[in-house]
Amino acid sequence: MSTKRCYYETLEVERSADDSALKSSFRKLAMKFHPDRNPGDDSSEVKFKELNEAYEILKDKDKRAAYDRFGHAAFEQGGPGGGGGAGFGAGFASSFSDIFEDLFGMAGQQRGRGGRERGADLRYNMEITLEDAFGGKTAQIEIPVSVTCEACSGIGAKAGTKPKTCSTCGGAGRVRQSQGFFTLERTCPGCQGRGQMIEDACPSCSGQGRVTRERNLSVNIPPGVEDGTRIRLANEGEAGVRGGPPGDLYIFLSLAQHQLFQRDGADLHCRVPISMVTAALGGEFEVPTIDGGKAKVKVPAGTQSSRRFRIASKGMPVLRSRQTGDMYVQVAVETPQNLTKKQQELLAEFEKLSSGNTQPESVGFFAKVKDLFSNRAS
Repeated sequence: MSTKRCYYETLEVERSADDSALKSSFRKLAMKFHPDRNPGDDSSEVKFKELNEAYEILKDKDKRAAYDRFGHAAFEQGGPGGGGGAGFGAGFASSFSDIFEDLFGMAGQQRGRGGRERGADLRYNMEITLEDAFGGKTAQIEIPVSVTCEACSGIGAKAGTKPKTCSTCGGAGRVRQSQGFFTLERTCPGCQGRGQMIEDACPSCSGQGRVTRERNLSVNIPPGVEDGTRIRLANEGEAGVRGGPPGDLYIFLSLAQHQLFQRDGADLHCRVPISMVTAALGGEFEVPTIDGGKAKVKVPAGTQSSRRFRIASKGMPVLRSRQTGDMYVQVAVETPQNLTKKQQELLAEFEKLSSGNTQPESVGFFAKVKDLFSNRAS
């Protein structure tokens, strides 16, 4: 006994449903459970296969009559319908292709009836400074793009003529061929899927319906953009073939290396060298900020190299937010170079006067080293 679910229940229709109701319900459910719309969801794929199998049977009057009389047994081995079930692989081309365009607009081919083909998306790489990313800006760019041919208004045919319907596919742009149990569908070789043929091509665009021109565009860069941010300009890509809709233009931003700051998200980091005397006795210094101002950093006595100081709210703005990052200043204590004889003598005198209290870290370290060597010797 078959354990398959009733085909009418699978398609969520009554047994009295007509062809229009069957197709409408299948279209709605197939869109909901299509694998491309539910990646990684095995249950949706199973459901989609069941929908396809049910529609393959019920859309055919003879198969539907056999199913109404014998149920699933009509299509099992030895049943009146014989030859196996209408599985996903076998029935997909015949049952689903006739409404695939309704569901997904044949987006994979990006081509409509009459040869109208959506233009390609374009990419433009733009380098900006960290200051531009901080404050935002409006940039002017010039790019070569394909635009609709004015001579033929985008249809590709010479003035006074019109494209003719392709005799091979009848304007569908696709041809079908039966090979045993399978029905194969492929792009029409006569019109390359456009559905129309141009006998007298427009001399300005050679039948493409578009020509290349330089275009000036304004790009609004908001504050807080990061390296790799993508900005989409709708309908600013290539013009479509033969009057098709244009593609989009994508601006990919990259940040130029800054001479002072390194960016980490919304925070900024900079490294400032200070003298040994300032680190030992304490002091202060000023650093520039990304907003064009200055910030004062106070260094306490005994500051060690690599110590960081935080300056609140002096970092980068967060994109589409009122939040702002911080600025971190890391000091690097600089060892004196090119000393005079007098300076060397003073430092040597200082070393003699130094004790463990002035350099506790180095004294502690070498004490550990001494103990390690003593243990090895014993």
